[in-house]
This record gives sequence, structure tokens and C-alpha cells, in this order.
Amino acid sequence: MQSFMEIVTTRRSIRRFESRPIEDDKMMRILEAARWTPSWANSQCWEIIAVKDEKRLQSLAEMVSPKNPATLAIAKGPVTLVICGKKKQSGYYKGQQSTKFDDWLMFDLGLITQTLSLTAHAEGLGSVVVGFFNHEKAAELLEVPAEYEVVALLPMGYPDHAPSPPKRREVPDFLHNETFSKK
Repeated sequence: MQSFMEIVTTRRSIRRFESRPIEDDKMMRILEAARWTPSWANSQCWEIIAVKDEKRLQSLAEMVSPKNPATLAIAKGPVTLVICGKKKQSGYYKGQQSTKFDDWLMFDLGLITQTLSLTAHAEGLGSVVVGFFNHEKAAELLEVPAEYEVVALLPMGYPDHAPSPPKRREVPDFLHNETFSKK
């Protein structure tokens, strides 16, 4: 079993998958881990749509720029998880905005997307987070109610390649001590 640090440091964005489906028990373990993701005031503002239908996947892929290599991951992968968030729930208290940054759903959905991605990797799967697509058309295709926002697509499957790690900044390059001016 991999350590948590191994899972974090070896996970890559995978844009090409084998054609085999993901086993139901494996997908349930991934979703069970996601269920435990922290959220603002435990609001759990997320909803996830698992899309497996080939026609629907193709329609979603057409909503992504054709130059984006993740287009094939959606069109040809076994499943794409569509990450949605309920508006005005996270970051709100008694219906009133409670944080400077208005709706906190982007933060919470980022957390659950990370949990899904890391758990998928721990289960031997690959994924890639896709945020540049026609959100309105995706919401229409997937019949998402108006009080929810479609935020990200997460195609997932068995990787058919192993990309090299990208260059990462070193900790001293982004760590500031006590104030921003002190590195």
C-alpha cells in the first residue's frame, strides 16, 4: 500500500484511458472517501453526476475546446464525474453571505475534487480536472437545476500512459514566514 505522500507526489493528470470499465466496488470506495471531504460549516454543497453513456460523454467532450487534450479523456474514458455545487449554501449562514469571497462552493468543490483524484490514483486509476468548458450547456445536457452550478468535469479511468512529473516550485519559493515579505 502506498503512503499518503507517495499518492500525492505520484498522481498525474491522465488524459488517455484504457477502454475497460471501472469496477463498481472501486468507484464506491472513491465516492466513500469523497463523502468524508471537509466543507464550510459541514455544508457538503456538492452533487456528483457519474456520466457513462457514450453519447452523453461525446456531447460533454464537444463542450470542451477541441485543442484541449482532456477532450479525448471525456469522449473515450469509461466515466466522467461532473462536479456540481449548490449555490448560496457554502459560505452562507442563515441565508446570508458570511465570507468575503461570496459563495464558498468553489473552495469546497476543489476539496472534493482533490479527494476524488487522489483516491482514484490510490485505486490505480487516473483522472484529470477539466474546468474550461461550456458550463451552461453541460448543465442543460445533464438537467442540473438552476440552484446548482456545474463547476468541473473529472474524467476517470485506467491510465494507458504514465506522464513524467511536471516541474514544481520548491517550498522556499512559495513559503513566507510571518509576513509576505519574509521568505
